[in-house]
Amino acid sequence: QVQLVESGGGSVQAGGSLRLSCAASGSIDSIDGMGWYRQTPGNQRALVATMTSSGNTNYADSVKGRFTISRGIVKNTWNLQMNGLKPEDTAVYYCTADRIDTGGDTLFGFRGQGTQVTVTS
Repeated sequence: QVQLVESGGGSVQAGGSLRLSCAASGSIDSIDGMGWYRQTPGNQRALVATMTSSGNTNYADSVKGRFTISRGIVKNTWNLQMNGLKPEDTAVYYCTADRIDTGGDTLFGFRGQGTQVTVTS
């Protein structure tokens, strides 16, 4: 069974940095469409950053130049480095994977349980 687990959330003052990590567990051959989304109460989940298996990245305009999505050193992990954090970045952050190939099966649409990021002014 494939699962995504986030880590690295917490509370930080404005201007500070946090690094979120996502680990995909299970019998995984490959992952495509790794990403991060965030959600605040009463709002829909919003894209933060995505990365294809070939390394192409896409960022929300609000985080460009401050956040960086990257593969982790450990296989099937990816990170979100968040610098210059602002109070409006406060949200629950979810890691996502569009497509995961596992031992002959292709599965779609994975999301972690979420991790809280709070930025205080």
